[in-house]
Amino acid sequence: MKTLTTLAASALIAATSMASAEGLEFKALGQPVATGLIQKNVEQPFFENFAERTGINASVDYKPLDVTGIKDTEQLRILKAGLFDIVSLRMSQISRDDPTILGLDLVGLNPDYDTGRKTIAAFADKVDAQLQAKFNTKLLGVWPFGPQVLFCEPEIGQLADLKGKKVRVYDQNLANFVSSVGGTPVPIGFPDVHQSLARGVVDCAITGPSSANSAGWPEVTNYMLPVAFQLALNGYGMNLDAWNKLTPEDQAKLEAGFDQLVEEIWTYSEELFDDAVRCNVGADPCETVKKYDLTLVPVTDADKAIIGNAVNEISFPTWAEVCDKQNPTCSEDWKAAIGAVMSQ
Repeated sequence: MKTLTTLAASALIAATSMASAEGLEFKALGQPVATGLIQKNVEQPFFENFAERTGINASVDYKPLDVTGIKDTEQLRILKAGLFDIVSLRMSQISRDDPTILGLDLVGLNPDYDTGRKTIAAFADKVDAQLQAKFNTKLLGVWPFGPQVLFCEPEIGQLADLKGKKVRVYDQNLANFVSSVGGTPVPIGFPDVHQSLARGVVDCAITGPSSANSAGWPEVTNYMLPVAFQLALNGYGMNLDAWNKLTPEDQAKLEAGFDQLVEEIWTYSEELFDDAVRCNVGADPCETVKKYDLTLVPVTDADKAIIGNAVNEISFPTWAEVCDKQNPTCSEDWKAAIGAVMSQ
């Protein structure tokens, strides 16, 4: 028996050593190429140099979302099924499967980058717990595309001018807000927005200045109102089965690698936002994207007040009702975690 035990232990050590020598292989699903420079300049290089960036003996087969034919609304189901090991999560889109996620970025909650960091620090653990319990997914970090602003073809001077206009939105929380100011929300996937604006399917659309520029929205719009509705948060999720196969040492290295990646994106996102706002309206310096000549609509005090009141009056009440049906402690968890952030 002693000999058999020794042989079994030796075989296990040998198998582990062989697996380590051969290296791990992960399948990763990234952001759409159409979303622009964060995907191209930060995310994809990280996965292409995964072993160097994490210190793990592993290679990654990385594919952007929009070259796979997969819908961004399916990401959590894909992770749960193990079809990909790591996915660059589009938080608003996947919140349809678990509305708890949207609690990170309700309309009006994150008017700037600093507030967004505080929100995530306060509530990300609740989102992670939901993802692990329902979708066999570990959350490895959250980052922003940046403040989501308004682009319109017809002339606008304030949010009240959205009354009677059709506005592209990307989640239900934003749709509720647009309805509250008299607009008609129209859910359209990002790759189809340019054509929808060009054909008059919608009058206005909401996204980040850099993503809009990369997708050519200024070619089919005339006005930009840079009031921040949301930060368009995204994140990285990993299938728990793949995560649990790693040694504790490799798990620590992986988390450190993603922490660094997420921090790089936060910094780069803010740089892109500032530069893209200038580029879109033809101002200098313009270094990251193409220069256009949109009219910059000043943000009025009235618009700031509308956005500032949105959390309490519109976005939280409507979200809480939906979220509590799937996660009974959802709204109470949110108030306990976010209350301190909002009172600062």
